[in-house]
Amino acid sequence: MEAKPALKIGFILARRFTLSAFANFADVLRLAADKNDRSRPIRCSWRVVSATMNPVMSSCGIHVHPDERLGDPEKFDYVVVVGGLIPDIQDINPEYIAYLKRAALANIPIVGVCTGAFILYRAGLMEGYRCCVSWFHHNDFLEQFEGLIPVSDQIFVVDGNRLTCSGGVSSAHLAAYLVERHIGSAAARKSLNIMIIDEAQTPENPQPGLPLDFATSDKLVRKALHLIRQNVATPLTVDQLSKRLKVSRRMLERHFGDALQLSPAEAGLSVRLAVARHLLSRTENSVTRIATETGFCDASHFGKVFRTREGMPPDAWRKQIRGDSARDLLT
Repeated sequence: MEAKPALKIGFILARRFTLSAFANFADVLRLAADKNDRSRPIRCSWRVVSATMNPVMSSCGIHVHPDERLGDPEKFDYVVVVGGLIPDIQDINPEYIAYLKRAALANIPIVGVCTGAFILYRAGLMEGYRCCVSWFHHNDFLEQFEGLIPVSDQIFVVDGNRLTCSGGVSSAHLAAYLVERHIGSAAARKSLNIMIIDEAQTPENPQPGLPLDFATSDKLVRKALHLIRQNVATPLTVDQLSKRLKVSRRMLERHFGDALQLSPAEAGLSVRLAVARHLLSRTENSVTRIATETGFCDASHFGKVFRTREGMPPDAWRKQIRGDSARDLLT
């Protein structure tokens, strides 16, 4: 007779959920569950729970059929909420919120994957907890939840019985973290290796996919660049940056020099100008507005710095880049 699973997961899928985030999490469980790689839910089990039992459509259009109706959340070790497209997670069925609140009252750990953290915050279940959000959705979170600062410079956050991750591949790492906690490190490593993921990452690892021109494997520098990008409208001083990262200014400057041959201040200016170029080329925002959005005191100062770097004023650069794009389309 097989022993009861050591790790039992209940999934709630939001309408138009992110399929990759769900699949990465579930596949780590599947690969860790069976000693003989036959995908049997022996050492861990997973079920998609539903208020209606209707198929749930993911953001890419693929439907997933639930396994069972909402019941007693205490049958699971964790309840995992997989979010997706922001407009579709704002009107979640109240039965799910009630279910999550029952889980919280029973001290069942609740996990928010991708924009699942948005759902948990809106349900009032993240009061006093730290929360991980993808850098891609950082500003969306700030707009929806005034006064709450999410963590967007690491792949997942474990804060008591609330666990959140940025989605994508980070879902696999969070699942592996749970597998290691309940089943063992060998099972976690096996799952990730079969999924062609080199090694398990700890929560504080920086999120990949940094939307910048800088390429570096230095974790401290990558985390600093994330913070710089997230605060581009109100730039952090080097002292503020080092304080947020809990390192000395000297250490931060040394890492930047070794990794990028730049000071943190120089890298920060480059990030702000990269964002400005993006806004000039992709939006109709005025130069004055772009100056404000990228942390310059006024349009005159922005124009002076931009001209020094690009050899022409922002308006002229915008006209040139758009003219070049139009000619490329015609050739």
